Amino acid sequence: MGSGAIPPIDFSTFVLSLGSSAMIALGKMPNPETNEASEPDLPSAKQVIDILGVLSEKTKNNLTDAEEQLLSNLLADLHLCFLDSEKCQAKPQ
Repeated sequence: MGSGAIPPIDFSTFVLSLGSSAMIALGKMPNPETNEASEPDLPSAKQVIDILGVLSEKTKNNLTDAEEQLLSNLLADLHLCFLDSEKCQAKPQ
């Protein structure tokens, strides 16, 4: 594989890519194009988290233990980050 070549994708890489997209949408990671964190886009973050949830349901009993653990932990972390971002976005009463 030459310099700058894209490695082959596997399930873990795919899941981590979706997780990174959610973290960028949550404003928790810098956008790789600008290297700056943007304002949270909660609807987009929720959509990616929901996609990972669907993926988890549809792949149940068809993943290795490591893949299952990765997906489960990622979803738990993203749910917590989403709730934290949602709380920070709430307007004072």
